[in-house]
Parts: sequence; structure tokens; C-alpha cells
Amino acid sequence: MNKKVIRNIVVFIVVVILSGWIGVLVDSVLTEQPEGDSLGMGIWLVLPMLTAIAITIFSKGNWNDFGFKPNFKGNIKWYLIAVLIFPVVTAIVLIIGATTKWIDLSAFDLRPFILLFSSTLLFTFIKNIFDGTPFYGYLTSQLIKLNLNDWKIYLIVGSLWGIWHAPYCLVFLPETDIQAVLPVSRATLFIVLIITMICWSVMFIELFRVTKSIWPGVLSHMVEDSLVNPLIISGYISIAAGKEILVSPSLGIITSILYLFVGLGIRTYRRQANQMTIS
Repeated sequence: MNKKVIRNIVVFIVVVILSGWIGVLVDSVLTEQPEGDSLGMGIWLVLPMLTAIAITIFSKGNWNDFGFKPNFKGNIKWYLIAVLIFPVVTAIVLIIGATTKWIDLSAFDLRPFILLFSSTLLFTFIKNIFDGTPFYGYLTSQLIKLNLNDWKIYLIVGSLWGIWHAPYCLVFLPETDIQAVLPVSRATLFIVLIITMICWSVMFIELFRVTKSIWPGVLSHMVEDSLVNPLIISGYISIAAGKEILVSPSLGIITSILYLFVGLGIRTYRRQANQMTIS
């Protein structure tokens, strides 16, 4: 059993790492494409999920590993928590930034921001069925079968999720977006993103494990994409030079630590609930 699982994990990891570079190769041939919205980016986005599905078909695996069932019964509170995580943490970071004068909120206008937020929800929902779920859903379920401890699972899933972003950071992402989010080199952004994904993975993995469903994570990530990215890229806030690495609502150190604490909090709940069930 373990040999089959390990083989499937290795195949998944190899294809995931290559997926974006296959997309880069496609874009190098089809040069007349819009920046930040190319066929290569599409390949990069969907290939991990397609790979997981293909592995499951050919290895006659268990479809429950994906967590496609919503499992609403008994988990409504987790859906609500998932939707609120990013708004609450973002609000805390903005309060810290405003208090320290590291973040300027004078350009923030609530009504147009709400309209922008609402208009992107459907797109980000569809996009996030592919972005992240093969990692904190399928891959996590396979690593659990190997009886790995939680910390190894977080590290493997988070690192691969970050490494998967290499072509995105180094090639696909427009330079203007990089400078808006974190004004550093592409290579530095990539390193910061790996660390961020490891912190995020704890939260997304625990949402998956406590509900046995990917959908709380999809909804949470949907809210993040529609809330945090426009907040920064569309200029609703401005961050003092040199303070982005601390209080950026997307990649800041303080921000990532808060998400890590959220994930560890859910982990504590899950472990206590499991112990109560056993006893």
C-alpha cells in the first residue's frame, strides 16, 4: 500500500514542479498573449488538479481523497470561520499598520471597494478550485496515509505549494504587480512566497482535515483573492517604504504569523475533538 501511495506522491510532485515551466514553454511559442492571462498560466493553474485526477483514475484510487463532498452537516461553523479568516486578519494588520503609521488608509473608499470585491468573487471561486486544493486536499490525504506527523505534512504541502509558484513569480506575474505587493526582486518574492505558503498550509490543511472537505478552503481563498489583492494592487492602501515585508496584507511577516496561529488553533481543536471521540 505504502509503495503505491509513495509512487503516486512522487509522480504528483514531479508533474506539479514541471507544470508551470510547461506553461512558460507554451507562452514562448505563442507570444501574442495578454500579460498575466496567458494559455501558459492556464496550464500552470489546472495541471496539478488534472494530474491528481489522472493518478486516481489509473491507480484506481479513492475519490474521497479529494474532499469534493461539501459535508455541511456539523461543519457550517467551519464554513463561516473560513470565510471570515482573511477579512479579520487583514483588519488586524491594517489596524497595526495604521497605528504605527506604516499603512496609509486615506485613499480607501468603501463603496467602490465593495463593488470591486463583489465583482471578482465568481472568478476567484472557480480559480481556487484549482489553486491550492490539489495540495491541501489530495496531497494531504496521501501523506496522511503514510502516517507522517503534522509538521512534516505542513512542510511538504507548503513547500510544494510554494515551489509550484516559481514560474508565476519568476515569469508570469507582471512587474507592476510585484512592485505593488512587495517591491523586491522576483527571486526574493519567490522565497518569501514559499515561507508564506508554508504558514498558510497549516490553516488550509487543518480546515480540510476538520471538515474532510476542500470547500471551506476554496471559499477562504476566494475571499483572500477578492479582498487582499485588490486592496494592494488597486491602490486602496499604501505601505511605507521598507515596511511591506512586515505589514503587507498578503506577504507580510506579521500577517503570515497570524495565519499560522489561526491554523495551529484549528489543529488544537481537531486534536482535542479526536481525543474526545476516542475516549
